[in-house]
Amino acid sequence: MDRLAPFFEQFTLSARMFYSGAFCGISPNLDEQAGYLHVLKEGRLTIAHPNARPIVVDTPSIVFLPRPHEHRLHASEEERTELICATVEFGTGMLNPLTASFPEPFVVPLDALPELAPTLELLFSESSSDYPGRQTALDRLFEYVLVLLFRSAMNAHLVDSGVLLGLSDDRLSKAIGAMHKQPEISWSLEQLAQISGMSRARFAAHFRKVVGITPFDYLTNWRLGVAQTMLRKGSSLKLIATAVGYTNATALTRVFTRRLGMSPSDWLTRSKPGTVKNQS
Repeated sequence: MDRLAPFFEQFTLSARMFYSGAFCGISPNLDEQAGYLHVLKEGRLTIAHPNARPIVVDTPSIVFLPRPHEHRLHASEEERTELICATVEFGTGMLNPLTASFPEPFVVPLDALPELAPTLELLFSESSSDYPGRQTALDRLFEYVLVLLFRSAMNAHLVDSGVLLGLSDDRLSKAIGAMHKQPEISWSLEQLAQISGMSRARFAAHFRKVVGITPFDYLTNWRLGVAQTMLRKGSSLKLIATAVGYTNATALTRVFTRRLGMSPSDWLTRSKPGTVKNQS
């Protein structure tokens, strides 16, 4: 079973490279309504956030900001800093539990990710070229880097909690996979525990400890994330409610509004390009 496949089926992943090469000075304010992926090839980089202490990265690393997060990059001329940067869209403004698993920012040294080395080598090589199709090649390579990063974070337990850690647990992953596959089912704690091969009490406690929320909170978030995707595709509330386990459109709207602070129609209006607000 591909444990990551449901996320890519529900949320569209796209990246756009916007900078590559030597860097010194201070960047413009990076405040797109998207995530960011910075790959530091060499040198020293300072990431400054409003109302937060600066983060200094002084070894080749990936810096992933999974949610819209205003920041600036600083580097001195003496540091000989070289990096490649991209914006990342992966369910921005939606309840995507995969990106919610990551801290803000997520910094990991490149030498801790040996499985990414061949792809990063391609990324570095393409960024220093002037071949036709360079922008498209770099965009697709950044997307692949992100897929590999998700895979490594799950397999190597690079995050402390969240669904990625849950998916790395052989027992919990069975229940999470069942919820992903059939959000329309009225899952009971007993059913989910049985799928995981655990007692009800042990399953509930273990799920909360590993994933960080209760099984039913996770199920609700997943259902609403699926509902958001269907809303963007133009599905009716009646059809969406049935698909994600609610008896009718009114029940779905009530849960949606309680969780996100606005009705489905209001969310859809605000989620159009240029108006997306982060809700993860």
